[in-house]
Amino acid sequence: MKRPVLFIIFLLLALPAVAQKQYTLYFDSNKYEIDPTSDQMRIFKAWMSANKESKVVAIDGYTDEDGSTQFNDTLAQNRVDYVYSLIKGNIKIREDFKTRSFGELHKQEADKSKNRRVDIFYIRKDQLHLENEILGIKEEPAPEPEPKPIVYTEKIVLRNPNGTMDEIVLDTVFMKKVGTAKPGEHLAIKNLNFYENTFAITQESRPRLFELLEVMRLHPKLKIKLQGHICCMEGDPRDLSTKRAKAIFMFLQQYGVPKSRLSFEGLGTSQPLYPLPENNEEERAANRRVEILVVENE
Repeated sequence: MKRPVLFIIFLLLALPAVAQKQYTLYFDSNKYEIDPTSDQMRIFKAWMSANKESKVVAIDGYTDEDGSTQFNDTLAQNRVDYVYSLIKGNIKIREDFKTRSFGELHKQEADKSKNRRVDIFYIRKDQLHLENEILGIKEEPAPEPEPKPIVYTEKIVLRNPNGTMDEIVLDTVFMKKVGTAKPGEHLAIKNLNFYENTFAITQESRPRLFELLEVMRLHPKLKIKLQGHICCMEGDPRDLSTKRAKAIFMFLQQYGVPKSRLSFEGLGTSQPLYPLPENNEEERAANRRVEILVVENE
């Protein structure tokens, strides 16, 4: 028989009597089998039948002092193996249960017949919910599952108002940058343009909106504030910077991003990247922007 190699670390004799139970079989001198027609075997079979839903956690074998130490060690192990063969398939056995053969190396009773025995330790069916507690086993918390790598969509297909379809390539580098940004970081949405003096987003800027939408979908803990900026002259009498930030806010809401994860504000020309008045169109375009302020990101 292939003997179990895993062990439960606990003191069986120290277990509460109300929880762990013990059943003992006795053997004739120098024997490791029990007469199948004996009363002991009949009672043992009845015990197994009544305990099919119990669970065996250990089997210990003993001998008396008659014979050599080597002989008694082998005899004790044979008794354990024999009892295991009777139990297997009739009573549940804990996968990491423990077998021990003590041979003659145990405290000998004056009555030799009591030394020729096998002790079966088991937990009753009605106590199995306390199994680990009874055995003194502390359950290790289940390991945290490895987070699945986030895969950003590289292309999407959009339907135009006239019914035609466009394939749009998305900037996965930008999306990853936003998705991994820390609270307090500012990120410019490059190439996000508006029609002159309006808050209407140009057709060419649509990829930037869907990139941001993809990031918000893939990072459900991400909260952002959209900050609008304008160029060219001091002040923002038409509050255009706020309206442009709000336009992106409304787009994200329309596609299902909760309002609780979004906010917006217009900063006019209070935070230009280039001093006003700008020297050229490149500087004006850089100042005329919408930025993302990361509020929360776990």
